[in-house]
Amino acid sequence: MSPNLDSAVQTQMAVALLNGSINSEYHGNNKAEGKAKGKRRIFVQTDTGCVLGLDLDRRDNAHTVKRRLQLALNVPTDESSLTFGDLVLNNDLSAVRTDSPLLLMRNFMHRSSSTPCLSPTGRDLQQRDQSGVIEILGRSGSFVRMKPLVKDIVKAIKNGVDPIPVYSGLGGAYYFRNKVGENVAIVKPTDEEPFAPNNPKGFIGKSLGQPGLKRSVRVGETGFREVAAYLLDYDHFANVPPTALVKITHSIFNINDNVNCKKANERKTVSKIASCQQFIRHDFDASDHGTSNFPVSDVHRIGILDVRIFNTDRHAGNLLVRKLDGVGAFGQVELVPIDHGLCLPENLEDPYFEWIHWPQASIPFTEDELEYIANLDPVKDSEMLRIELPMIREACIRVLFVSTIFLKEAAAFGLCLGEIGEMMSREFRSRDEEPSELELICMEARRLTLEKELVLSTKELVLSTPDSEVVDEDEYQFDIDEEETESAPKIADDSIVKETFHVGLRGWPGWNPLSKLEESIEEDGSEEGEEPAQPASATGLTTQPSLVRTFSKLSMSLKNATSGEKNPWFQGARLEGTMSGQSSGNRSANEQLPGSGSFVTFADMNDEEWGMFLEKFQELLYPAFASRKSDGVGQKQRQRLGTSCQF
Repeated sequence: MSPNLDSAVQTQMAVALLNGSINSEYHGNNKAEGKAKGKRRIFVQTDTGCVLGLDLDRRDNAHTVKRRLQLALNVPTDESSLTFGDLVLNNDLSAVRTDSPLLLMRNFMHRSSSTPCLSPTGRDLQQRDQSGVIEILGRSGSFVRMKPLVKDIVKAIKNGVDPIPVYSGLGGAYYFRNKVGENVAIVKPTDEEPFAPNNPKGFIGKSLGQPGLKRSVRVGETGFREVAAYLLDYDHFANVPPTALVKITHSIFNINDNVNCKKANERKTVSKIASCQQFIRHDFDASDHGTSNFPVSDVHRIGILDVRIFNTDRHAGNLLVRKLDGVGAFGQVELVPIDHGLCLPENLEDPYFEWIHWPQASIPFTEDELEYIANLDPVKDSEMLRIELPMIREACIRVLFVSTIFLKEAAAFGLCLGEIGEMMSREFRSRDEEPSELELICMEARRLTLEKELVLSTKELVLSTPDSEVVDEDEYQFDIDEEETESAPKIADDSIVKETFHVGLRGWPGWNPLSKLEESIEEDGSEEGEEPAQPASATGLTTQPSLVRTFSKLSMSLKNATSGEKNPWFQGARLEGTMSGQSSGNRSANEQLPGSGSFVTFADMNDEEWGMFLEKFQELLYPAFASRKSDGVGQKQRQRLGTSCQF
């Protein structure tokens, strides 16, 4: 039975347990001053959206955190798990950093009329959690621009200027204003996203942590992706507005009756974790006018960011347009990208790039843009995200890694932005999705990695068997090389230095290998005429000209393998439900949005496999680029879905 928090003794216990929270207006760098050494402040969110700020010391563990939540929020914790990104916290909390958001999830995700009420009872929640109105989660110097904004919002709220809800889009969002009533920030609570328990627009039905609007973006995890896009926009290159993850407290937020047992006419102050982004004053968005007058540099810079973060939802509605000179109906304008909650998926999805067929995307990169791309470092990016957003999943970081390498190599080869976007996008034939050229490269790289692992394990087994005959090393290596030549492109010159990136893994299973590929790849004979000169890749990798023809055959073989009705690995990629452009009515979100299968995942590879995969992946990039150029694939108009969902 849940504890009776109306009793004076238990209420005092809850207050004592949760006392020590800060009373500052916002979460600044001075918050930790005066605390005992080893103190950490964390934020725990239940799977229904309630958030509590807690101060931990070295004696605390997952069990003590659960007991505090049970006392303060009347939450059943016996059949629940405390999670931190990929990590399930069974007891030890040493991996949890200061200001980190944790998630308390029920192990059995069923609901019934007997489900305990998950809202605070007895005294109001804010009498126990003495947090400020807004607290920034994280202390990065990148959030310095957000602190004056947070101060303005807090002063406005104290002066009686309340936020107002945003009625467009599928998720809950709110304009927060300054003391004169001007919109200065847009706040999106994690528990009001599409599918989330407290979504105010009827798109509910899932708990936090389950697959959401995109299958590889979980419910409640779009907020830190908004922050990741801002952090990855080095030097404000793409003009992403300042964004931070915050714990924010107000009575404007939505609480669905069937989740938290609140009456429809009763509004109480509630704390939530949300993304907070500076509001950008603009004249219209990119869907209101033609695109011909958009600056080439703005389109290129936004496209470079979208490719890096593998944005699956770049439509005209989330490209704001600001007039700079005020001349006529258009004049000089500036593009501002917003809404990055569906970037960095856990698997390679089908990205949506509105700019693919814009004329600006066909113009070559400038020297400054090429220099910016060349200086991108996926290792540095990965480490930065692990520090600033420790809850981010390792699979998302690996997608960033692959897309960044792909961008660097493609730009160094000479591809334009439109060609790069086309190679990352899927085609639709007979209402089925086919893997993109990037996915084909990844599938072949994974196949070669598995083959190499098999050969190495076989060699170790032979050498470790006592009764086996001594194998000549040179003869064995020759057999390996001959086998690889028959099945896939191989670099002939062993003296070439291959730059390979390595990252850690906290993975989970999920990758489905191809059952069979057509074994029709053969080396072509020498053709008449001289081969064109081969440029060096961005990572110092060169490839034989014959591999260009080999990869062209490989690509056709893979596409033939994926187009058959009997292939079980690609049946999940067919469109499901209705198109997103139809009227929603009273249907659930599951019925409105088409599904998208995953041809490629990275999370199941260990560190060694990940390193081998990246090496093979880089080896296949140049022949793929050259094959595209020689076959004129870039001139073909691709069949794609007409719209992306607005979020």
